[in-house]
Amino acid sequence: MAGLVAAAWARELGSQVVVFEKGDRAGGSMLLSSGVVWRHRTLDEFRADCPGGEPQLQRPIVEELDPGLDWLESLGAVVTERETGNERTMGRRFDPSRLTAALVRAAADVRLGQPFAEADVLATGGFGVRLARERGLLLRASPWSEGDGLAYALARGADLSAGMDEFYGRNLPAAVPEECFVAAAQVYGVLALVLDEEGREFFPGRPSWSETDLVQATARLPTRAAWYVVDGRTLRRRVRERTVAEIVAVARAVGGDVRPAEELPFELPRSPKLVEPPLLAIRVLPAVTHTTGGLRIDEHARVLRPDGSAIPGLHAAGADAGGIVTGGYGSGLAAALVFGRRAAESALGG
Repeated sequence: MAGLVAAAWARELGSQVVVFEKGDRAGGSMLLSSGVVWRHRTLDEFRADCPGGEPQLQRPIVEELDPGLDWLESLGAVVTERETGNERTMGRRFDPSRLTAALVRAAADVRLGQPFAEADVLATGGFGVRLARERGLLLRASPWSEGDGLAYALARGADLSAGMDEFYGRNLPAAVPEECFVAAAQVYGVLALVLDEEGREFFPGRPSWSETDLVQATARLPTRAAWYVVDGRTLRRRVRERTVAEIVAVARAVGGDVRPAEELPFELPRSPKLVEPPLLAIRVLPAVTHTTGGLRIDEHARVLRPDGSAIPGLHAAGADAGGIVTGGYGSGLAAALVFGRRAAESALGG
């Protein structure tokens, strides 16, 4: 998203630009997302959710996202909902394919299947593919985000942000095709009894509202797998527009291990979460959506050296840029939109 946004905004500002897209389609992981572009309601709430992030990078997202959303609509991007469904956040849901198409039209010169050789704005999607491979995790993202932007910038003396070992992701029931990335995400961990494969509770306390911390904790287990155990009451609970039972049904349909809890190879611990039959167990596996750490940037999206000076003519946005949501979770699409536009302005001398 960030690369297309930067190109579209640069053209609107009067520049001729080219987008080099390594993959065989435009849109990256934006095309595979739920299409919700959101922000925290206040900077204080953003800081509380992502305490390791840089305030000077978080503030523009709170202050500039709304006009950015209006701009997307002006390009012809179709809004399907004007609320996020979460009282903590505000934003809009776009149809991902039509959002991608609108940005491609506005960017104009998008060259598919062409890795970049040189770039003014890096927006290669972070290094989620490499991270998933190295840690033995599933991938829930574009298959081309190997870290090309980071390698290019590091060779030019760039510094890295904090949070290089963090990622945003979801627990999935199995490796699933791209069209199931959103529907198959098992997003009720806060309601479930969460156990490792030895039957032990491994996550202390209550997962955050985004459950990103629970997914990362699952990724640190020796087997990189866990069990969500739910009872009849939880199966009737709603998570946004679906019941937990409907989400579990998707897990079963895509070939996940869904079984009566009495068939687990260990005895269940007592839990107030397991009261009403039936008790179901769903095996989950962590999947990387995008990395959290990346290139260190300033508020103008300029890539920085270790001494804090900017590398002339080099900018980064999207998942290539780190230091925004360190320690928590924020909208990757929102950061791509805001810093994609800022990168274009800075690259053009604005």
